[in-house]
Formats: sequence, C-alpha cells, structure tokens
Amino acid sequence: MTGPSTGTGTLDAMPRHPLLLDLTGRRVVVVGGGPVAARRTARLVADGADVLVVAPRLCEDLAELVARDAVRWAPREYLATDLDGAWLVHTATGERDVDAAVAADADALRVWCVHAGDGARSTAWTPAVARVDDVTVAVTAGGDPRRATAVRDAVALLLDTGALPLRRHRRAAVGTVTLVGGGPGDPGLVTTRGRRALAEADVVVVDRLAPRTLLDELDPDVEVVEAGKQPHAHTLTQEQINEVLVERALRGLRVVRLKGGDPFVLGRGGEEVLACLEAGVPVEVVPGVTSAIAVPGVAGIPVTQRGVSRQVTILSAHDSAPDWSSLAAVEGTLVLLMGVGRLAEHAAALVAHGKDPATPVAVVENGTLPGQRTTVATLATIAQRAAERGVGNPAVVVVGEVAALADVLGPHGTGPAAEPAATPARAGTAAAEAPDATP
Repeated sequence: MTGPSTGTGTLDAMPRHPLLLDLTGRRVVVVGGGPVAARRTARLVADGADVLVVAPRLCEDLAELVARDAVRWAPREYLATDLDGAWLVHTATGERDVDAAVAADADALRVWCVHAGDGARSTAWTPAVARVDDVTVAVTAGGDPRRATAVRDAVALLLDTGALPLRRHRRAAVGTVTLVGGGPGDPGLVTTRGRRALAEADVVVVDRLAPRTLLDELDPDVEVVEAGKQPHAHTLTQEQINEVLVERALRGLRVVRLKGGDPFVLGRGGEEVLACLEAGVPVEVVPGVTSAIAVPGVAGIPVTQRGVSRQVTILSAHDSAPDWSSLAAVEGTLVLLMGVGRLAEHAAALVAHGKDPATPVAVVENGTLPGQRTTVATLATIAQRAAERGVGNPAVVVVGEVAALADVLGPHGTGPAAEPAATPARAGTAAAEAPDATP
C-alpha cells in the first residue's frame, strides 16, 4: 500500500514498486549502532537475514543481539568494502556524510539501500508491517511513518477480528480443524480469535446453542453443517460429527466447529480433538466463555462470592446419574447444565441426600439473549415454581446461597430482573451478607 501522488516532485510522487524479499541466509549490512539501526536489525534477524552491523559503538538493544550471536559486529567506522557481497543495506548513523557515502557506494554496486535519514536518497523503503497468520500487510504513506503505522494498525485490527476477508481460495493438501467456543449465546461474547477463524472457514459445523447470527457473516459458498443436539434428538451423532470434521479437513478445507460455551466444558471437544489427531489432521482449540459461569453472571449471580461461596461444581445433568450424596455434601455452588428437564428429580435427590430444602436455587433461561429470564426459589419449591412459569431450555440451574443474590446484584446483561424468590426470608439472609462479601 503506497501513499497517493501529490504531483509536487517530492517523495510522495516517486514511483515505487512494492515487493517482498526472501532474505533468508542473505547478507544484509546495517551501518549505525543506535536505536533506529537496532529496530531495523531486529526485523532483519526475524526475517532470517545474515546481518553485519558496522558501528564504533552499539546501543543496548544491538549489543544484546550481538551477545546472542544473532548478528555479526564490525566495531569501527564504515568502509566501502563492507558492502561486498551484500544484497541490501540499511544506513542509520545519523551522520549526513556517512549515510550519503553508504547510499552512493550501494548505488554504484547496485545494492538496494534504505537511507533512514533521507527517504529521497533511498532506493528501498521500509514499510510499516503487520503479520496476521500468513497475511502480510505492508504500508508506506508518502514519507510519513506515523501515518503508515496508523493505517497498518487499523488494517491489522480488522484482519485480526475477521472483519476483512481471510478465506483461502487455494486448497491445501490437508486442511485444518478449529474448535471455536461460541460463548453463551450473545455473538458479542465470541473472542476475536474465534471470529477470525470463522472468517477463514470453508466449512462450519454448528451446534444448536452456538451464536448462530454469526453464520450470517459467512461467505455464501461456505458450507454450513447442522450438528445440533437436543435431548433424545440429534441431527448428527458424535461419531458422525467427528467423521465430517476429518473428511472435510482431509479434502484440504478449513473447518470450524462452532460450539456453544467452551469446547472443553461439557462440550465433547476433547473427543473431536482426538478424532482429528488420530487422522493426522491439524487441530486448534479456541476457548470460549462457558455458560456455566457467564449465564449466572449476567443474571447477577457470582458463582463464587467471598463469605458466601468459595468453590463451584459444574455438572452435566440431562442424562447422568451422579453421586447425589457427595454433591449434597459439597460446600459452595452447584451449577447444573442441561438440567431443566429433570429439575424436580434433581432437587428432590439433593434434599433426600441431606441438602437443606431452603437452599436457594436460580434458573436462568436464554442467558445473554434478549429473552433472558431468571426464576428464583428454593430446592423445596423450584420444581413447582418452574412449572408455573413454563421454564424451558436452554437454561442454567444454580444451587447455593449465591442464587439469592440474583435479586440483589443483577441482572448484568440483556434480560429482565429476577422473578422474586418464593422464600424472601432466606433470600434476605444472603442479601444481608452481600455488602460485607464483596470480592
């Protein structure tokens, strides 16, 4: 990217040919030992060049590179013979006569020269560079480094967040699989790395509870594979999902597995990773915001709270038979995922195994979404209260003293306030503790 021509005969108007160079193992000479030379040298080292630094003295950063044997150092004044065998030279001494001599010698030898002090005397220019994965952005701006840096940073941010097109249009021999945690539902809670993976995807295998509005941002020719699961109703079995991920990747496609919450929190992400590894498919995991923590949080329920709860236990509750006696004895907060369908059974089991029937319970439906709703009761009354209100999935069930804080601290999201607890005395006790129990 180059600056516009002003027609004034200055550097802005000079025709320049953008080009990327392979400097691996090739000799590059840097004349100068100050901070500017150090910045140029560090980039050259990163690009694999064989760097010779010529300077009587070195700044601290350059001295460190020499100490690490990353560059060679000639501790003296510049000599014309220093350019013998060089492919490129950077001169940044700050001394006009020396820099001019380097530029003249380079021109005579047909060696490209970057003149840090005078762009008009250069035959090559160093752009502001950003690298996002395998995309390189290089920006010049008519001799205005700050302007070039600002443009570079803006473009790099758009690339990093997936706002610019990143999809490959040439297939690799073997593609990749990226497991993306989509968070609890609100698309704004997806990480920038997750959005970038979606912008690069050729195939998206999506769950029912993933932030599906993100699919609207995909290119029209991106394949979307529905893999949603509901209790006793699966679009694809887990084995079939694994097969789709592997098969598409082996065709050279970039595959994104878009899941609700976090892939490794009751999301069977580990099984999908193992399937990819066994098939020799490169796989990456992009963590997501788990609904077990986030959904109670936006409803005003901290799953841990000093003086109230110092630990949290997360349970998959839709088809399991856990050790209720152990769970009933555990202090702190119990979070049940996928547990609304068996809410009455679970509440009764906890009470039967010794949990206080007056323990507060909160059920948060559609957490982070416009239809968010919270129902607060106790273990003894939650089943009846949920039935009266028609509570349904998706929902997160919170059992413990912190559940009563939904009336005090929240909501902190898109949903309405919590429905009042059925036992205000017990909820009031927890509420009274809250001012002295701030994190």
